[in-house]
Amino acid sequence: MLLSYIFVFLLAAIPLFELITVIPLAIIGGLSPVLTAIVAFLGNALTVVLLIIFVDQVKKWMKKRKQKRMQEIMHVEEVAAAQADAEGMKESKKSKRARVLFDRYGLPGLAIIGPFFVGSHISAFMAMSFGSTRKRVTGWMLASLFLWTVIISVAASYGITYFMPHVEEDGFLVRLFSN
Repeated sequence: MLLSYIFVFLLAAIPLFELITVIPLAIIGGLSPVLTAIVAFLGNALTVVLLIIFVDQVKKWMKKRKQKRMQEIMHVEEVAAAQADAEGMKESKKSKRARVLFDRYGLPGLAIIGPFFVGSHISAFMAMSFGSTRKRVTGWMLASLFLWTVIISVAASYGITYFMPHVEEDGFLVRLFSN
């Protein structure tokens, strides 16, 4: 059973999965809604806070990675011209959505709405990129993650027990990690 919760922690910590998807899956898998909520929150919050703390290093890594890819694609003499163009490159769809949320609602809006639309990690990264302080981003992101954890846990718990009343007895995560 402990392995099930470690699995939930690790999935919630991965930026692609987010606690918004991990919590319902874990509850469907037969895990306790309260313990799942706590573990998923801790996993997601840990990586979001680490991202906020190390945002400068992440930006440097992303820039080096982008430059390395450009060098692999182009000849050395074309790299300088490409780097000048890189500043004007298109933003990703998630980055554009995050920018719209930030421009319209500020840091509180991005922190609260962002995890649902673009993910908590991208929301935190973009908030830092838009010039917010680490302290404010950390506070708003943790409050937002707590809010989403409560909402998703309650909705998933009541919805799943209503539509699937025997899920506690035979959930796939309980069976997967029972041995």
